Amino acid sequence: MTSPDTRDQQRRDLRARRRALGAAERMAAALALPQRLRPLPSLSQPGYVAGYWAMDGELSLHALLMGQPPFVYCLPCLREDGSLGFAPWRTGDPLRSNRYGIPEPDLERTSQLEPEQMHCVLVPLVGFDRRGGRLGAGGGYYDRSFAFLNTVPRPASPQLVGIAYGFQQLEDFAPEPWDVALDYVATERELIDCRAAA
Repeated sequence: MTSPDTRDQQRRDLRARRRALGAAERMAAALALPQRLRPLPSLSQPGYVAGYWAMDGELSLHALLMGQPPFVYCLPCLREDGSLGFAPWRTGDPLRSNRYGIPEPDLERTSQLEPEQMHCVLVPLVGFDRRGGRLGAGGGYYDRSFAFLNTVPRPASPQLVGIAYGFQQLEDFAPEPWDVALDYVATERELIDCRAAA
């Protein structure tokens, strides 16, 4: 296992590198992302696809939403119990800021969808490895919300797809027992099938 101090240092280093990217590099990566995600069937058919509101230099998903995608796009909503709900969102729908200042749909919990209802989840991350290990921001929201995927056999849905810049790949990452592995990681350069690597 990676020590907490090592994880914290990795988070600091990768976040600083992400923030240092220039606007042109960010835009080029965002525009390349839909092409990398194209092989995933869950993004070319009806269903619920969860994304995120890019913050702190995260790779933006805006190019994926250009035109009229066949899926219903959802954004995560923080819940009081430390888990995530998901709410359908389109440009112009009302938003509110959560406790971290991240915009989320202004919908009551009773109107939110459960993690099990998602077909595909585009997961933000700070670091990753090619076996599906994910270094998150440290809050544990995704691991708690998708813990039901840590069963054998693993449910086929939702697929968890990490979204990252290529430089966020870690060579010396060891996941914790409670970490939920990613099925894929999409960067500006490639789509990594983590299940094959594992």
